[in-house]
Amino acid sequence: MRTRRHARRLLWCALVLIGVAGAVGYLLGNLPAPFEDWMLVLAAALVVLVLVVVPFLAWLSHTYTVTTRRVIERSGAFGRRSRELSHVRGYRITVRRGPLQRLWRTGTLILDDGVEEPLVIRRIPQVQLLHEVLVDQVEVNQILAHRDAQPLPAPPGAPA
Repeated sequence: MRTRRHARRLLWCALVLIGVAGAVGYLLGNLPAPFEDWMLVLAAALVVLVLVVVPFLAWLSHTYTVTTRRVIERSGAFGRRSRELSHVRGYRITVRRGPLQRLWRTGTLILDDGVEEPLVIRRIPQVQLLHEVLVDQVEVNQILAHRDAQPLPAPPGAPA
């Protein structure tokens, strides 16, 4: 499963983009004397770059991947940073949800193995489903690790 933080954070970016488009459409050709149209377009492009494109790229470049063996957090648009937490080692899973997060069915998962810094997955959609998946994966991987650690029984008729 690959997921990102909830996209509701991008609502403000969308509102800014709509507002800038409306302002440019209204003011283009109607600016007072000392200003020219290229100044308006340049200012609008700068606002869109800073308040729309940069937050969108930050949201897009931060992913969480849950496999059958580990949880992987990757972030960074230019310099990639990756962090992994193995299911076999086991970890404590804490879910935190505020009233608005309950409304949006999001929440924060804290995965703490007691050795490293806890992995905090903020504003994740469908947090309850991800919690159940992680609990199941930790249990299955610990059972498999325990089974693999046991010595194989000697085949019948083999010398002892």
